[in-house]
Formats: sequence, structure tokens, C-alpha cells
Amino acid sequence: MAYEHILTEKEDGVAIITLNRPEVLNAMNRQLSSELHDAVSVANGDDEVGCIVLTGSGNRAFSAGGDIHEQRENDKRIQDGDLTQEELDASSALRSRGGYELSACAKPIIGMMNGLAYGGGSVLASSLDFRIGCENTSFRFLAAAYGRINCTWTLPNQVGWPIAKELLFSGRVVDAEESYRIGLLNHLVPSAQLKAKTMEIATAISANRRESVMGVKALLLQHMGEDLEGQWKNEHEYTTNVVRGYKADQAFPEFIARKGRAM
Repeated sequence: MAYEHILTEKEDGVAIITLNRPEVLNAMNRQLSSELHDAVSVANGDDEVGCIVLTGSGNRAFSAGGDIHEQRENDKRIQDGDLTQEELDASSALRSRGGYELSACAKPIIGMMNGLAYGGGSVLASSLDFRIGCENTSFRFLAAAYGRINCTWTLPNQVGWPIAKELLFSGRVVDAEESYRIGLLNHLVPSAQLKAKTMEIATAISANRRESVMGVKALLLQHMGEDLEGQWKNEHEYTTNVVRGYKADQAFPEFIARKGRAM
């Protein structure tokens, strides 16, 4: 599909998807959400892509969250009888499912956090595998302030229950330094180095065996809630019947070639 609100590019086996509504701090409307879901699906099905990077345009915002103007318009349409609450709920459920599918994407997705991630932007960011940020990065998990609920299934898996509770209950700003300290960011670098650091890690992931990387992610998701023996059984089953390890010649070609030259 043709995209209006996102940009896509491919570099060294990495798909880079950019939320592109800088005039509204990359706020997410229905169109952008649909385009993002499609772009991730395309990248996930592309054999040339081993890792996906998601970022925002500009240096102010990853995403300021949901598009409030669109939400107000929907409320007015309901009031005017042009839209039913049931239709809006169905649309919202579809978008929420899209967020889950993004989080469960078979290929790793890294958040390149170029700026603030507030409200729905923080929901999106916390759904990703991990995030790399800069001095412009900040988060606010604002649902409780808006009389809503979200991030209960994403944030605790990133930072643990006690911190997740504080951030979800309070809706306070989490700056870059604190985000790095509590694990919301894996790396914190100057903004001028943000893309280089992100691509360094993304290309390293993409260079690895795709089936192994995707298998690791699948197992980590499957292990949530399992006891230790259940986790071991899952891995044993997967590596026996789904993705078997490389033979020595495939796994260590450089070592074997080096030793061969030395003999």
C-alpha cells in the first residue's frame, strides 16, 4: 500500500520505519496505525530483513500519542449519529490487536527513541523488544490521567512490577537518564550518535541466523509465566523439532578455515 504518514527504507538487512507526522509530534491517527501495521507485516515477510527499527521524524518526538483531534471528531460523530459506539469500539479493538501483533512480531523490533513518547506513544514504545535513546528521549504513561487503562501487559515485562506500578499510577515524566537506569532504554547516547548506535546493534542482529534470532524471541515470549522446567522443555522441543542447530562446518567456518591454514 502507499503510505501517507510513515516512511520506510531498508539498509544492511534492517527495515527502518519512521512515523512521519512531525507537525503533530507524530501523533497516531487511524491511518498511521494502519500503515504502521502494514509496514511491519511487509518487513516481517521480507527475507532480506533480519531486524526492524521504528522511530519518529524530527528530534522532538517519537510519538506524542493518540490523535486527540481525531478522537474528538469521533465523539462528535457519535453525538451526531454518524457513528455508533459499537462501531468505534470495534475499530479500537482492531487497533489494540494491531499493537499486540506488533509486539509479537516474529522479527526483533528496536525503538530508536529520537524524542518524547507520551500516552499512546509510550504504549507503542513499551511494546517493542527494546529501545535505544538520547538526551531528547522521555516517556509518560498517561492513561490513568485520561481515565483510561493501558500498558499493563507491556511495561511490567520491561521494568518490573514495582516501577511499572509507579509509572502507570502517577503518569509522571520519565527522563532519559532515569529511563536508562530502570531499563526502559538499553543504551543512552548523544542524539548525534543515535542512528549509528541503533544500526550497529540492528545490523549485528540481522547478520545472525534468522531462524535462531526469531526462535529466541518466540521462546522468550512463550516462557512468560512458565516455571523453569517448562522453559527448558519449550527450548528442548523447539531446538529439536523446529530449528535445529548448525553443524560444526556451518557454525564455525572462520575457525575451521583458520585452523586448516595452520595445519
